[in-house]
Amino acid sequence: MVNFGLDGRTVLVTGGASGIGRATVRLAAAGGACVAVLDADADAVARTIDELQAGGAIAAGYPVDVCEEKEIVAVVARVEEELGPIHGVVAAAGISRPKRAVSMTSREFADVIDVNLVGMFTTAAATGAVMLERGRGSFVAIGSTDSLGGHVDRTHYVASKHGVVGLVKSLALEWGPGGVRANVVAPGVVDTALLRTIHDDDSIARNFLGKIPMPRLATPEDQASAVLFLLSDAASYISGAVLPVDGGLTAGYFNTFTVS
Repeated sequence: MVNFGLDGRTVLVTGGASGIGRATVRLAAAGGACVAVLDADADAVARTIDELQAGGAIAAGYPVDVCEEKEIVAVVARVEEELGPIHGVVAAAGISRPKRAVSMTSREFADVIDVNLVGMFTTAAATGAVMLERGRGSFVAIGSTDSLGGHVDRTHYVASKHGVVGLVKSLALEWGPGGVRANVVAPGVVDTALLRTIHDDDSIARNFLGKIPMPRLATPEDQASAVLFLLSDAASYISGAVLPVDGGLTAGYFNTFTVS
């Protein structure tokens, strides 16, 4: 395993009990970090913490709604008291509810924006405040390749992920003089339980693999490795960046056309 130099440092992860967030806390804990697992699913938080502590990790779980500003502020204070000063923050909480725009209500649109963008802002504001007090820290937002283009059936999700890029670039400008960095990891098609409930192997091969120059799906661990790099001192001069971790999917679009 790559040593990201996070031994003894506290890393807070929202959406930390599933998917990319869970892979991130597992990898951070394996590297000696103290991990704070925040997630709306209390049972999943408990299972994740049990697993981490059974492996000898220093970890604590906090069921929380990222849209509730007071909850986030209170949890950040608890994390600092119980695990130590926050060094790194990973905002991985997010939802996706595919639906055509013309069939979508404004409430359905707002629900996705609230979690994916407003929730990320509340997390950033609360954690950024304590990191800026110490003059160091790193914030990594989980965006998407949908941060860079459009997607049928996901206007709300795409809007939120484009907003994530704008938010993080603005944070990089605000926080840079205070010693705190902010970046985005933009995953491509990630092999998760959710994906497998929608697509079988034939569907994955037909819809995705032919479009990815590296002909495989991403794993949550692929994303977690990129996240931990951006949290680490090896990325100490990287801020305001959007890092696609997509096997080359967004390298260009002309390869999807046949030229005669």
